[in-house]
Formats: sequence, C-alpha cells, structure tokens
Amino acid sequence: MDWKLELVFVPVSDVDRAKDFYVNKVGFNADFDERPMDGIRFVQLTPPGSGCSIAIGEGLSDAPPGTAPSMQLVVSDIGAAHQQLKDNGVDVSDIDVQDWGHFVYFADPDGNKWAVQYIPNRGGG
Repeated sequence: MDWKLELVFVPVSDVDRAKDFYVNKVGFNADFDERPMDGIRFVQLTPPGSGCSIAIGEGLSDAPPGTAPSMQLVVSDIGAAHQQLKDNGVDVSDIDVQDWGHFVYFADPDGNKWAVQYIPNRGGG
C-alpha cells in the first residue's frame, strides 16, 4: 500500500493576498478555490510538477498565520528558480551552496518559511 503526502495546510491571515503571492510570484498552479459552506473557503495550490499541494483558506485550521513548519521544494535548476523568484518580486536569499545541495530561502507574506533545494548529481531527475 502506498501512503502519499498530497496536501499540506498553510495558515495565512489574508487568503487573497496569499493566493496572489503563491500563484503570481512563486508560480504555483491555482487548482481549486471554493466556499463549500458558510465559514469555509478552501484554496488548493500546487507547485508545477509536484504531487503535493498546499491548502490555504478560511475555517480550515486553528494554527496562527505564519506557523506552518518549514517547507521545501526541490528543483532541477537553482539558478533559474532563484531568478524567477527574484524577477517576480519575492524577497529571496542568495544561493547557499552546501555539500548536500544548493538552496534559496523565502517566506510568504505571513512568514511561512520555504527552502528551495537543488541536489547536484542526483540520479533520476
């Protein structure tokens, strides 16, 4: 039996601002944005090529905005990822080269932290 992680909740204070940030600045796909009932808004956003999405919204979590655990994306070209984030107005760190990978870091408008990693010499893409 497979156990697949497919959705992570990210607590935000302003759903529209967060959706704009993730879609128009980071480049996530906007998959779903609905209000299935009073007090609930469910927005699902997926990084290109990812099998796991994030959910933001209203009435989904009691966690305070900005308290998501540090999350990490993996890319095949850290330079291109860094440039895309920078060009789109994301406050992104310089590229941090470590023996185990190259990283850039950013946070969403609420302070939820993200790392973007490139793994040199990784087999299988």
